[in-house]
Amino acid sequence: MKKSSCETCAYFMYDEEYESYVCDRNLDEDEYGRMMADSHYNCPYYRNGDEYAVVRRQL
Repeated sequence: MKKSSCETCAYFMYDEEYESYVCDRNLDEDEYGRMMADSHYNCPYYRNGDEYAVVRRQL
């Protein structure tokens, strides 16, 4: 899985005002453009939103 997959990121939040999911981090225009244009770009803010990942690793 790519590190920049927004669907699994903890910062991928639903915004009721826009009625869609958005990145909750403040990306500047260059970072956002690079992330959208480059399929190999690894987002520096990515954080796995899977709360159970640590527990599975301990088992």
